[in-house]
Amino acid sequence: MIMFDWHYEAQKKWDEKADFWNQSSKDMWDQGSRSTIIPFLQQHIKPCSILDAGCGDGYGSYMLQKQGFKVTGVDVSTNMIEIAKGRDTKNELQFLQSDIAKMPFPDASFEAIMAINSLEWTIDPLEVVKEFKRVLRPSGTLCIGLLGPTAAPRQNSYQRLYGENVICNTMMPWELQSLAEENGFRLIDGHGVYKKGVTPQTLNGLSSELKQALSFMWVFMFEKKE
Repeated sequence: MIMFDWHYEAQKKWDEKADFWNQSSKDMWDQGSRSTIIPFLQQHIKPCSILDAGCGDGYGSYMLQKQGFKVTGVDVSTNMIEIAKGRDTKNELQFLQSDIAKMPFPDASFEAIMAINSLEWTIDPLEVVKEFKRVLRPSGTLCIGLLGPTAAPRQNSYQRLYGENVICNTMMPWELQSLAEENGFRLIDGHGVYKKGVTPQTLNGLSSELKQALSFMWVFMFEKKE
């Protein structure tokens, strides 16, 4: 019987996609689906020591550093980390390859964590939430961007319905909120990122859950409880 090695399969997939991802990540952060995240984060925290958990090619880390943050980026993909290091021409950031469920940092190492579209690519999201809690300082801030129900990348989890092993662990935004609140975090704020067909008029009067149900991505801001 062949055992499924999630870490190996995830690293392999993102190593293969590293160049493709690098071609589009700048646009996503500058003007696309991730363009609201850095301003949103800055509304809640001042420059501090921050972990970019699932940093990919490091462009988000680079943007944080430009705003005065002391950034450490981790990613499961060796190729992503190599691209990220190549972007850091002045050696102002730290990047290392690591599974975000088991990171090589002491307790309470960071004042904040940013994890954008990374939690849903882990084998055990609860384990990762607990690891985030471990490496955060008391009252530390956790910003998580989670793929919403309308996001095309969620299709990567579909084959599980045929009994196949997948590396995308689909969950709903409201499920993540409950998971975080039940495991040491307090919700501070959140907002949705939507496809072009969803207008402010579409969202007017809807509950938070219904807004999340229409989202391409939901961005949460949590605080670690004392």
